[in-house]
Amino acid sequence: MNYSFKVTHNDKKTKARLGVISCPHGTTETPAFLPVGTQATVKALTPEDFIRAGTKIIMVNTYHTFLRPGSSIIKSLGGLHKFMNYDGPMMTDSGGFQVFSLGFAMEHGVGFLIPLYGDEEVVKGETVEKTRTIQNSFMKFCRVTEEGANFISHLDGTKYLFTPEISAKTQIELGADFITALDECTSPLHDFDYTKVSMERTHRWEKRSLDYLKKNGGKNKQAMYGVTQGGSFDDLRIVSTKFVNDEDFFGVAIGGAFINKPRLYHILDITIPHLTAVKPRHLLGIGSVEDIFEAVERGVDTFDCVSPTRLGRMGHAYINLKFKNPSKISDEILQGKQNLKVNRKFTINLTNSIFKEDKGVIDSECGCYTCVSGFSKAYLRHLFWAKELLAYRLLSIHNVYFLNNLMFQIRESIGNGNLLDLKRNWLV
Repeated sequence: MNYSFKVTHNDKKTKARLGVISCPHGTTETPAFLPVGTQATVKALTPEDFIRAGTKIIMVNTYHTFLRPGSSIIKSLGGLHKFMNYDGPMMTDSGGFQVFSLGFAMEHGVGFLIPLYGDEEVVKGETVEKTRTIQNSFMKFCRVTEEGANFISHLDGTKYLFTPEISAKTQIELGADFITALDECTSPLHDFDYTKVSMERTHRWEKRSLDYLKKNGGKNKQAMYGVTQGGSFDDLRIVSTKFVNDEDFFGVAIGGAFINKPRLYHILDITIPHLTAVKPRHLLGIGSVEDIFEAVERGVDTFDCVSPTRLGRMGHAYINLKFKNPSKISDEILQGKQNLKVNRKFTINLTNSIFKEDKGVIDSECGCYTCVSGFSKAYLRHLFWAKELLAYRLLSIHNVYFLNNLMFQIRESIGNGNLLDLKRNWLV
């Protein structure tokens, strides 16, 4: 099977669309969510676990597998698919976000979305002030040059140079179906001049990445996504979007760190109109319920995020009380007793004492293994307090299923023409 993307339906009320991404390891209906297997494993889950939870495609991190066990070892063992015993579609990132994480993200104290104060100038002012007090207390682990990213391994302090060619070579050896061109993810606190220089360098890196794939991997064996950058600057974002769109990439990945959610949505509003309809669009590292709805409505096809498994390991379970029969859910949850909160992240904290004697499952209407099998909230709470590893697995299964089921509902609503109604039911 060759690589292809086909739009099968366009929503008449929004820019949302249905599609199918095809590759040698299978097909994925879009919009879709990609659970992240950071170190060649979706944490706490077997492939059977996340497949049964509705997963059709996963994301694996290039930086971490480059360091351990090494792409050459994985190649000698048959590539990531055989190494992980997973035969479905797979994508690898470029390692570009780790460049950001080890460099300016550490110095500026930010991530994909820095603290949401609402006012961009307040955010910048407070974060820059914080930076002045802490930036000299540690050493950045990464320096970026035209050649590539010089970084120090967080594992053992070994120094590495990660170039576009090395990133592409690593991903070819890993053998994922979809790979990503190397980019630098700038901080939202960078000024216009640095962001412009970085964006232009990223474009050169991406050309080098694509050239390496064509010369050494073969476009028929793997398909590469280009990554848009440009920080928080509208004109740079548009320039980068047009560049990636016009190059010979299979798909477009929207990258970067954002001041806040409204800024993320604004960037999508001004850039997606410049993208061709025939390429899939992936939003890197974003996966909250609210963000998924907003991005799908604007025309994004796929998402990846560590949140379902990370939150699961912290004892948090996804739930949407608005759709539930009150008689099937603990009265304490619905009434908010003992200060229990169901936040905008749609999660409840099962380590809370309120669940100590709760016989009910997380969600009696959920089809995941954890809920269907009858594991009670009291038992799940016990597992966490007893530090039993089964807790991580059961919560991660539920959370991955929750997001995959959300994507199913979104696809169904786009096909039926009522995406906005579904969004309103979830978010309003």
